[in-house]
Amino acid sequence: MTVTGQDTEVDVDAVRILRGLEDGRSSVRLRAALAAGTTPGPRFVAGLVHRCAIEPEFFVRDMLTWALTRHPVSVTLPALLREVRSDRAQARSQALHTLSKIGDRRAWPAITSSLLSDSEDEVARSAWRAAVVLVPAGEEAVLAAELVTLLGRGGRETQLSLSQALVALGEVIVPVLLAATTSLDPRVRTHALATQRLLHDPDAGFELAIEEAKRVAVLDGPGQEGR
Repeated sequence: MTVTGQDTEVDVDAVRILRGLEDGRSSVRLRAALAAGTTPGPRFVAGLVHRCAIEPEFFVRDMLTWALTRHPVSVTLPALLREVRSDRAQARSQALHTLSKIGDRRAWPAITSSLLSDSEDEVARSAWRAAVVLVPAGEEAVLAAELVTLLGRGGRETQLSLSQALVALGEVIVPVLLAATTSLDPRVRTHALATQRLLHDPDAGFELAIEEAKRVAVLDGPGQEGR
């Protein structure tokens, strides 16, 4: 087999990009991720996935995800499915985020209950977003029933993510959300009411929806909201 000068140049560029992904300067890592996505090739996938798991800068992680979406799904999907089982929270979170951007529903079986209820909020939030993108047609109600059991979890940012995931499922959430508004747990009840408000008025701010839901929850108490 003859190695041409062009082949050598390509190999040198690939090595430069892969080394750039490990550089101590975020600007260099960003350019390397951009280059890997601009000239995609299977040789970059392992390095991109590995970097996703440890990259501290959000804007670089975002570029890494973009670069992975530019590669063939046949190469990226197996690598990302391995990552969602990683012991490292960031690896799980970023892999889930990337799967949601790729949108290939063959990844759906990897969205397990343990990921949806992951103890790390960032992982769980990524799992919720991925789930609503990847859920097969006809299984939305099952997903909604599982997600609604997580109402009341975490701070405002986490609660907003869950509400957005539920609202993205559409009217299928109405019955399970209505049941949650009668919960004896005030956090669950308030979160359910706020999500209900967002479903009917997507332009309503979450903070406003939460404050209004708190007032309703206090005034009516459990068992009144569905009347």
